Amino acid sequence: MQYLSTRGGIQPISFTKAVMMGLAEDGGLLLPRTIPRIDSQTLAAWKDLGYAELAFEVMSRFIDDIPASDLKALINRSYTSFDTPEVTPLVHYGNLHILELFHGPTLAFKDVALQFLGNLFEYLLGKSGEVLNILGATSGDTGSAAIYGVRGKERIRIFILHPHKRVSPVQEKQMTSIMDGNVFNIAIQGSFDDGQAIVKEIFSDIEFKNRMNLGAINSINWARVLAQVVYYVYSCLHIARHENDGSLTFSIPTGNFGDIFAGFIAKRMLPEGSIRQLVLATNSNDILARFVNKGDYSLGKVVQTSSPSMDIQAASNFERYLFYLVDKEPERVKELMLEFSTTGRIDLSVHLDQIRRDFAAAAVSEEDVASTIADFYNQYDYVLDPHTAVGVKAAMLYQKPGIPMICLATAHPAKFGDAVEKAIGRPPTFPESLAGILDRESRCELMPADSKMIRAFLEKHALKP
Repeated sequence: MQYLSTRGGIQPISFTKAVMMGLAEDGGLLLPRTIPRIDSQTLAAWKDLGYAELAFEVMSRFIDDIPASDLKALINRSYTSFDTPEVTPLVHYGNLHILELFHGPTLAFKDVALQFLGNLFEYLLGKSGEVLNILGATSGDTGSAAIYGVRGKERIRIFILHPHKRVSPVQEKQMTSIMDGNVFNIAIQGSFDDGQAIVKEIFSDIEFKNRMNLGAINSINWARVLAQVVYYVYSCLHIARHENDGSLTFSIPTGNFGDIFAGFIAKRMLPEGSIRQLVLATNSNDILARFVNKGDYSLGKVVQTSSPSMDIQAASNFERYLFYLVDKEPERVKELMLEFSTTGRIDLSVHLDQIRRDFAAAAVSEEDVASTIADFYNQYDYVLDPHTAVGVKAAMLYQKPGIPMICLATAHPAKFGDAVEKAIGRPPTFPESLAGILDRESRCELMPADSKMIRAFLEKHALKP
């Protein structure tokens, strides 16, 4: 399988080179040349596979430069750190199915991909003898999941930028209380978008990137998206085992477009009709909902909400979907992304029919988030985190009789205790892994959102090739 840039400026590369490159050297994002198709017979043959076995079957369709035995071992090791053998179990309440993606070490869906990516980096560096300095920005959950994926690993240092006081206290402590010597946390005085812009700017400086051996763990890294494709396939198989018709709809809370883009890839892989609809759910930061409903992809001001991991305007993975929307024309992608970077807006209303065939969308207010958490708790005695509540509310708007609706539960409610307690009148139950976390010692650098200062910090602390 070869990988191409959305902007067409690099020669085709292998999967392992794509993983280590992260952001394409022309500033674009990497995608497989083709999306493998899974026929009905193959899908039926997978129905009794465990999660790790299924992950191998899905991922191996995109990976042909790692021996099968090594890839199986990497996958198996990645999912032993989850607290349930199902890895991403489905629970059922009323007419909704909740896909619990928070059973990994940091209690967020990012673990599903970043446990794998951390082990993959370690494997590839062991083969090459090189070192890697990981640079990433987080809106809350990616940072801790990435840190837990690579903490203590030889040949790797990780530098994570998060917006100062714009993540939940638990999210902050999950990052800053990790004392391994290869972990560096930086709180920037700005928004997630400021941090993401710094990361993209630094990665676009190819001389600096190569000299510093920089790697990416944000969802700009294709391996992140690939690992997330698996739980969409897992869900389809689960529903097919329990219902006559295996077709279903997903509601996905998303700010960076990565999780729903994984669903887009899964929809293209699977037999026609397996995934009927992908509902894109945003909070008050509604750039993606406006894009789907109006064809208007334009920046607004970042609003702080109870679902901080979605407090994003410029979505990192949007360019991947744009590539397909404009019929895989890299020159057109370059034009549109240049327009967006200079004006903060792209008018894509001419493609609205296609966009609406691919997605439905809803923006959910803070009031609706709180009432959804409360109503779901009162009805089912089940606690939603604010991000999941965004998805559940959107699901209720688009649910159709007879078609199973799966809502992605992207984080454990204990990570957002204040918002949950305000909604249901009591704090969520803290899992053992979070006991006493708010009292743990922290280590973090507070810095302006200034790329020159971040570069200087990297120069001082990064591993040298």
